[in-house]
Amino acid sequence: MVAALRAAGCVFAEDEAALLQEAADGPVRLRELVRRRVSGEPLEQVLGWARFCGLRIAVAPGVFVPRRRTEFLAEQAIAVTAAGAVVVELCCGTGAVSAAVLERCPTAELYATDIDPAAVACAAQNLPGAAAVVRGDLYQALPAGLRGRVRVLVANAPYVPTGEVGLMPPEARVHEPAVALDGGADGLALQRRVAAGAPQWLAPGGTVLIETSRHQAPHTATLLTSAGLTSRVLRCEDRDATVVAGTAPS
Repeated sequence: MVAALRAAGCVFAEDEAALLQEAADGPVRLRELVRRRVSGEPLEQVLGWARFCGLRIAVAPGVFVPRRRTEFLAEQAIAVTAAGAVVVELCCGTGAVSAAVLERCPTAELYATDIDPAAVACAAQNLPGAAAVVRGDLYQALPAGLRGRVRVLVANAPYVPTGEVGLMPPEARVHEPAVALDGGADGLALQRRVAAGAPQWLAPGGTVLIETSRHQAPHTATLLTSAGLTSRVLRCEDRDATVVAGTAPS
């Protein structure tokens, strides 16, 4: 098993073999899991879960796998979430960020949205009864009554430029939905919409947090500034993670 995984390019073949063996309930199931992994399916989709901020997050086949770098986005959201605050996660995928926020801030009033029905179903599994998980296109999924009440708005919208999606590892471009990867010609198409709509939904002094790349961060910050927010770039070198924060006027 280890040899097969290593031959398929799995760098941590021994660790993956142990996880696959733990997940299988017998040799037949184990062979099937190994076959899926060797064929290039992401380990998290094969196992059915990913580790995120110390939590085990359910991951269904075909759903975007939460990245370790996105833990930095979750940490920034937790840092600005007060008791009872309204928190919204756009492009929620598995709902990993929302789950991390609720773990630390259980009284938050949380809403998670995504346009992909498979992602919404997965997020609902990870947030059972703890949040409103709604399918829809960004702000269109939110109840109108939230306008001007959102204290924390989080978005890990796709930011890979269309021309670079084909350069991504097969695990991503073959097994994850294009809608969760493709950020338009310059990678900023969804971020423009998030930034433009944020002032209408944020409460006075509220914060929007957008994950992006290091080289895109100045452009993301400009989008938020142009929308009337005070922006700043936050960076975690250890996880190669970049988040741009925008604060609404008080």
